[in-house]
Amino acid sequence: MRRTALAALCLTAVATLAVTGCQGEDKPDGKAKDKAAGSSEPKEAFAGLTGGEIVERAAKATRGADSLRIKGDIPDEESGGTVSMDMALNQKGDCAGHMSMGGEGRADLIKNGSTVYMKYDEAFLRGQSEGEPEAETDAAVVMLAGKWTKMSATGEGSEDLAAFCDLDTLLGDATDGKSDATRGKTTTVDGTPAITLHEKDGKDSFTLYVATEGEPYVLKLVSTSPSEPGSLSFSDYGKPVPTDKPTGDIIDLDALGA
Repeated sequence: MRRTALAALCLTAVATLAVTGCQGEDKPDGKAKDKAAGSSEPKEAFAGLTGGEIVERAAKATRGADSLRIKGDIPDEESGGTVSMDMALNQKGDCAGHMSMGGEGRADLIKNGSTVYMKYDEAFLRGQSEGEPEAETDAAVVMLAGKWTKMSATGEGSEDLAAFCDLDTLLGDATDGKSDATRGKTTTVDGTPAITLHEKDGKDSFTLYVATEGEPYVLKLVSTSPSEPGSLSFSDYGKPVPTDKPTGDIIDLDALGA
């Protein structure tokens, strides 16, 4: 089964955070009117900072988070389709969530320490076994569909999975380079006040949403790039990642030589 899409997710998130776009004039928001008589106007978010400086602060804050959750749809260069994922990760390299590729089924993933647990449904197994002999695919479905499996995170074939669950790897390059982002309007992302920042590089366009209250975490990334369209939302900063070992029977793929 293909695993390279997981590494592509990491690269997409990092590239979007660190992208260097064209020069542009900063356009800070107009100050909102305070309806209370005699009161002063609300303080402007990130007053005096350029869009690029806000991006750098947001990248640093996000990179320093103990844990976070990433959800969204990203193109898969290998298959030409789309990877949909919802994953929580922490600085220890643990993760938990699920993904699908090209809308074909679902795979659940838990990485706890040095062990990776995965569970696939039939649609995912068949979708990822395209081109394989039908008898082998049917056998894999019978053996694996709906059942938890486990393998060593350091074993052959697990490198991409382990790297994807490593928050340091995922965002390690996010603070490299300078950004020429321009400031946009203030808005909210899932109820959290945010500022919109825009980046362009030729035909590629990116929109970044950064929290204006508390830590300047990245809340959402949207790419309208013709080559890498997609959207990622970032939430649950600092929350524990649910990495409990699955209950019931677990198939040991290392023991089977898978």
